[in-house]
Amino acid sequence: MTLRTDFLILGSGIAGLSLALDLAVFGEVLVVTKRAPEESNTKYAQGGIAAVLAETDSFAAHKADTVTAGAGLCHDAVVDICVREGPARISMLEAIGARFDRAHDGNNGLDLHLEGGHSARRVAHAGDMTGAEIERALIEAVGAHKNIQVLEDHTAIDLILQTRFGGPEACIGAYVLHSTRGTIETVLAAHTVLATGGAGKVYLYTSNPDVATGDGVAIAYRAGARIANMEFYQFHPTCLFHPEAKSFLVSEALRGEGATLQLPDGSRFMDRHHPQGELAPRDVVARAIDIELKRTGADCVFLDITHRPANEIRERFPGIYAQCMQFGIDLTTDRIPVVPAAHYMCGGVSTDLDGRTTIPRLWAIGECAHTGLHGANRLASNSLLEGVVFAHRCAQALEGEPRKMPTHEVPAWDSSGSVTSAEQVIVAHSWDELRRTMWNYVGIVRSDLRLRRAARRIALLQEEINEYYWKYTISRDLLELRNIATVAQLIVECALARKESRGLHTTTDYPESHARFARDTIVQRGVPAHLSDRSQP
Repeated sequence: MTLRTDFLILGSGIAGLSLALDLAVFGEVLVVTKRAPEESNTKYAQGGIAAVLAETDSFAAHKADTVTAGAGLCHDAVVDICVREGPARISMLEAIGARFDRAHDGNNGLDLHLEGGHSARRVAHAGDMTGAEIERALIEAVGAHKNIQVLEDHTAIDLILQTRFGGPEACIGAYVLHSTRGTIETVLAAHTVLATGGAGKVYLYTSNPDVATGDGVAIAYRAGARIANMEFYQFHPTCLFHPEAKSFLVSEALRGEGATLQLPDGSRFMDRHHPQGELAPRDVVARAIDIELKRTGADCVFLDITHRPANEIRERFPGIYAQCMQFGIDLTTDRIPVVPAAHYMCGGVSTDLDGRTTIPRLWAIGECAHTGLHGANRLASNSLLEGVVFAHRCAQALEGEPRKMPTHEVPAWDSSGSVTSAEQVIVAHSWDELRRTMWNYVGIVRSDLRLRRAARRIALLQEEINEYYWKYTISRDLLELRNIATVAQLIVECALARKESRGLHTTTDYPESHARFARDTIVQRGVPAHLSDRSQP
């Protein structure tokens, strides 16, 4: 079956759905999402969305905090755009029905949290379930719009490039798998936008949901797009450590409200690692925990907020409180066992200031894109901000773009010769081996030796995955495995190219940062990873 639309959006998080609402004003929009629309990294964003919303705050301060966290790699123009356009995007979210918490000061202003790395309270939130509230409002608004169609349970396989048919380079859509039926559909579009989110499932331990398999980066790389800074993968310092808990993040907002990090014996340790203690940037806190775990041999550290009033804890953090109670942990009386886990991809598909990639008519926004906002380390709660700001900028740019549909015949996906596999255990085993390899060799602290070992193992796994891919009927599990293998390859390639420690990339072979390396790492199909030829502004 062939579908045609003005705008094809792959992904249904804050970036994809915000863009869909803007584009639907002047065109037809088709949103493709792997599972239910709400299942995205956005839904699990607890802390909030950062913007200058108080008179005591300033754009200059938000910009300075972002640049400091980014360790010399933030793109100045991008940071300026995001902090200045952020407040208007918060107003837009409120206008479509997102309910942020209000302050109890009689002025009906927003209740703003303080988070690590921020010099002021500027994080708007909805309890500790901000992402879920934003996603709810967006889904309701999208569902009410006649120009937006959402395809659930559909997974993009690969992009369709015009060069395959003798035309100029351009993306004209994607082949998409209907996961439950097993059918493959051809979707043609005047413009295609990647909004597929992150790739936390490339690591064994992650705060991300199962859908976060780096699909957008992988299919863009296979199509020949430029990818940047994949070595900078942010590990959230505090994920719940419990044998029955799966990917549950304990928000940074707890530390912003006074929670302390402790070793099993109750002693604090963050003051030994950074002057800001528990409010240090995420990369610092994650490395500190990693160091302390290795030094002491402990399985986890503990987050303690029991000194705050019980009613206040339950009111401010209802989601975390309820989730922890399911595992027998009472935030008001018990310390929370935590460990670092893969959380956010600071690299991605290279874009300009409006979301254009290096392939004509292919755009990227949100976590799968590399705009230059985050540099070598993302400041807390800047991710939702980036998604909604660049969705709006992308829509504004697309409004002025021609909507020329493909005129030549695009062949249907050819699955002849493939057979149904009776050995799904191979996919499961490869998935597990790949993620363990990444966790053991390409984690918070790296070395060239570990990276080279990872590269060899990933290359062997990719060979086996590709053999399986071309022989057997395609499934979502197989597509996701193929994609995380590609993302793993890119992370390792970029990490080997950066001969220094900076931000989220820490290597024992090159423990210092150097000004000559204050450049993005670029990788493209057929071109080895290398540092860009210019320093960042």
